[in-house]
Amino acid sequence: MTDAYLNRRTFAIISHPDAGKTTLTEKLLLASGAIRLAGEVKAKGDRRRARSDWLAIEQKRGISVTTSAMTFEHDGAIFNLLDTPGHVDFSEDTYRTLTAVDSAIMVIDAAKGIETQTRKLFEVCRLRDIPIITYINKVDREGRDLFELLDEVADQLALDVCPRVWPLGTGGQFKGCYDLAHDRVLLPADGDVSGAFGKTIELDNPDDPRLDALIGADDIADAREAMELAREGYTPFDLKAFREGTLTPVYFGSALKEFTVAELLRDIGKFAPPPQPRKIGPQQAGAEQVSPDDDAVSGFVFKVQANMDPNHRDRIAFVRICSGRFKRGMKLKVTRTAKALAINAPIFFMAQDRQLAEEAVAGDIVGIPNHGALGVGDTLSERDGLQYTGLPDFAPEIIRRVRLDDPMKAKQMKRAMIALAEEGASQVFTPVLGADFYVGVVGALQLDVIEARLIAEYGVKATLEVCGYETVRWLGGDNEVDVQTFVTKNQGAVAHDRYGAPVYLARSQWEAGYAEDKNPGVQFLKTRERT
Repeated sequence: MTDAYLNRRTFAIISHPDAGKTTLTEKLLLASGAIRLAGEVKAKGDRRRARSDWLAIEQKRGISVTTSAMTFEHDGAIFNLLDTPGHVDFSEDTYRTLTAVDSAIMVIDAAKGIETQTRKLFEVCRLRDIPIITYINKVDREGRDLFELLDEVADQLALDVCPRVWPLGTGGQFKGCYDLAHDRVLLPADGDVSGAFGKTIELDNPDDPRLDALIGADDIADAREAMELAREGYTPFDLKAFREGTLTPVYFGSALKEFTVAELLRDIGKFAPPPQPRKIGPQQAGAEQVSPDDDAVSGFVFKVQANMDPNHRDRIAFVRICSGRFKRGMKLKVTRTAKALAINAPIFFMAQDRQLAEEAVAGDIVGIPNHGALGVGDTLSERDGLQYTGLPDFAPEIIRRVRLDDPMKAKQMKRAMIALAEEGASQVFTPVLGADFYVGVVGALQLDVIEARLIAEYGVKATLEVCGYETVRWLGGDNEVDVQTFVTKNQGAVAHDRYGAPVYLARSQWEAGYAEDKNPGVQFLKTRERT
């Protein structure tokens, strides 16, 4: 039994697009000392590559389209940070990532408040009882009323809110921030109010007269009144309530200028929960979850990414270690295939940089190079039959036929489609009749990513064309005869997913519903969880 996991903090950063999530990720790495220079977010064309955005299309468009993992150490704790896609078209990757974390930072744009994708991601966190820290970003720009933002979080997300760091002015009047929890003022390094953070001054309280000289008597009078209202009008911080997911500490700041980033990192280490027990399938008699201090090593794959290093054509499975002390060279059994897998070159990530992982404990995110042996949802364990739950496939909302421009590259395309399917970000289906490939995605932007990656990583030029199908349903049921009878009668509209499970390709939502009504012995599933 090991208790080394107690100093692990495994968390995701979630937000609506353009709220500043990737910038905050970089500045957290900078504050921890993990990197020395963060890439500035500039206009397209001269934008430096963000540390956690490594795909070519991410660098070109300035968006995150895939989850990046980063492991770093700070102040005695090991942090495993997962920077997730913000764009709704890549939400499936984010949903799976949230199965691998114990807490999350929700980034909100001070000018926009809670947006659609923010709310959706929060609901996923609520379903999984994931504690949320709220970071209200861009307070150095013109934005909404501070109390209006706090009340919106409280009302729309049904959370108690606890302001921890308060801005001294906003927009053009921004002068710095005040750490309410520790009575410190955070100021620009050189006194220029438009500059970046760099100076901290300890104070007795918000009424300390030194604030008048630092901020200005008129400005600090308004800020003092606001801070008094914030302290008295909202719920005091309670660690138990935070970890139970009913209270969120709130930090106002500017990720770009590094205000409040160090305070956020400090409190993640101090308050965020260590690795928690994980639910397993019903096949383990008498057990519903695995504790992180269990002796047997176990973990699950929440993401697979091909070609992170194009020079080596690699395929990496991202594994969340859930229990035991993993050591390089161990053999773990893959539950789905019942085969033992020797793990000789596991890695930790610093975005695209890697370090050989000699040991790992619960909470750690480990990359396992493999050639198709692991897929999203797979469980690895020293115990036979163990299966972690909660990593579903979602029915795609857009279906396209893959048309190869050069028929001579059919083999390369098949390899590429298999690799993309194993990553789980898109669904790939092979019809019972015919030799076509169909690709299914949640959002249209994913189609652009697939076409770009086929060319860049596999040298295959293909067109994703409209095929007449609108939706997909997995076929299941208690009686296998009923399922097989349906498949036989509807072969022209049946395909198989990457694991060989049958799916029904429907030309409309209505057609899918009609087929379900006419075949009561068959289940038409919008989600499928592999067991």
